[in-house]
Amino acid sequence: MTDTRDHGGGVDDAAARFGGDRADWIDLSTGINPVPYPLPPLDAQAWTALPDRAAADALIAAARRFWRVPDAAAILAAPGASSLIARLPALAPLGRVHIPAPTYNEHAAAFAAHGWTQSAKDPDVRVLVHPNNPTGHWYGPADLDAPLTVVDESFADVAPERSLASHAARDGVIVLKSFGKFWGLAGLRLGFAIGTSGAIDRLAGLLGPWPVSGPALAVGRRALDDPAWADETRVRLAADAARLDALMTRAGAGVVGGTTLFRLYEVGDATAWQARLARHRIWSRIFPYSTGWLRLGLPPQDGWVRLERAL
Repeated sequence: MTDTRDHGGGVDDAAARFGGDRADWIDLSTGINPVPYPLPPLDAQAWTALPDRAAADALIAAARRFWRVPDAAAILAAPGASSLIARLPALAPLGRVHIPAPTYNEHAAAFAAHGWTQSAKDPDVRVLVHPNNPTGHWYGPADLDAPLTVVDESFADVAPERSLASHAARDGVIVLKSFGKFWGLAGLRLGFAIGTSGAIDRLAGLLGPWPVSGPALAVGRRALDDPAWADETRVRLAADAARLDALMTRAGAGVVGGTTLFRLYEVGDATAWQARLARHRIWSRIFPYSTGWLRLGLPPQDGWVRLERAL
């Protein structure tokens, strides 16, 4: 079955269309940190043995410390935030869901697959992508007003002071965290749900046993116990986002928003801009609902000169 939903990525298709090998391309269509957390050496048992309880408990403890999760809230580790998004609609009786748009489209797809109706009027569930993808809009505690509010904080680690995880012990609030974006390890497939013990237990039952691999448990625990790396990364991301804005505005783009992991620009003809960059083997993100929006992630350190030449 082919996934026809709008996503970043797709470099293989871009190469087939514009030429070159995959290795020739710089993928700026995602919001993944281009300078990932350095992988630690792993014990062979992380690969050969079923994940043990001690490793899972160590990861959860590290997550609780890093995100300052209230003691009364429970945490579930999962094989990526996407696996949690797909299962969230099963936590509540079928009803109305409000997902403020435009935003990350997997939430709407998951609720639609379960038969939910989209409605902004008296919703049973509200999904807030915080900060929003692609606009970068942030929400606040006053927005946690539906019977069940899901807060997707996949990009929130760039500004931890704006996280709503401190409210996750409240009935009717579930906060999602993605490990792949900020730490730049999307292939590790690691995500988290934070909420009341009842909601988290139901989600855990939907995932089944051993949902997270041994390598993901080990790498995740190590990274979450390294706040110094996180602090240094936030400084670098902010500087690189400002550098990207300067390049794009000099080239005629207008800044719409975004985060320090991705930037959103108004360029007039987004399709033409995407093609222009693609001729230099740089892949970008455009949207089916806007003819003028172009989204760019941050280039790797060896990609800045090439991007500047392309612009």
